[in-house]
Amino acid sequence: MCDESKLADWAKQTISRRQFGALGGAAALAACASGTSESKAQQPPARAGLKERGISFDTADGRLDGFLVQPDSGSHAAVILWPDIAGIREAKRNIARALASSGYAVLVVNPYYRDVTGEQFADFAAFIADGGFQKVGPWRAKLTAEAIMRDAKSITDWLDRQEGVSQAHGIGTQGYCMGGPFTVWSAAASPRIKAAASFHGGGLVRPGNPMSPSALLEKTEASYLIAIAQDDDAKAPGDKTALREAATAAGRPAKIDVYAGDHGWMVPDSPAYNAAAAAQGEADLLALYKAALA
Repeated sequence: MCDESKLADWAKQTISRRQFGALGGAAALAACASGTSESKAQQPPARAGLKERGISFDTADGRLDGFLVQPDSGSHAAVILWPDIAGIREAKRNIARALASSGYAVLVVNPYYRDVTGEQFADFAAFIADGGFQKVGPWRAKLTAEAIMRDAKSITDWLDRQEGVSQAHGIGTQGYCMGGPFTVWSAAASPRIKAAASFHGGGLVRPGNPMSPSALLEKTEASYLIAIAQDDDAKAPGDKTALREAATAAGRPAKIDVYAGDHGWMVPDSPAYNAAAAAQGEADLLALYKAALA
């Protein structure tokens, strides 16, 4: 799981903010998603065939904001994208753009909307440099299972009212790092969610906790992709077995595998980004959505 000590170790490496930008550029070539953006002038233009906009709407806990990108014509299945600890930013918007190019209406959620609006960190380099853990700590503490489940209900209801979102198809959700468990909680909150993918998610197995994602699979109607980082697996090798057993007991289709990447491998602005492993994760994600959101 992404933690402060790991990010401190990353910060000690010889990776400057400019090098983080170079990592993002390599990601754009390798996986159709650029990494970071220092200013609006550096942001790429909207992709051909897509439309995008910032959004906000009321929930029980306040006014949620985010970024919606979708094909500019037709009606498509929706996807909820839960970011990692660094929150909504260009790396996540680019992941959403790439997915929208495959025919999905993708909402990137600001998970910290109860406290702040919009982007707080341009990229992981800024998160490290600006004391991100200390800054987000109070915001993150509010993201309980119950809070995310309330959010998921509001989000799915809102998505189903948007032009270009198909109610005939299920809704997907994907999450990274802290967003991993959010996908299961979302699926438990709304039967509209038919597919959930966790990439290097933390806290999926919480023994003795009734709100553990592993304990809630039986309360969902979703198919799953649980992609585990190799270093996370080394620390908790029993989690993959517990998750597989839970999915089998719940009768939920699930691909639960350890990937050849360290925690953060899917995210282009992460120092752990691994283009080859990310490409595999993206292919597995598209296969999940193709099968479960039809």
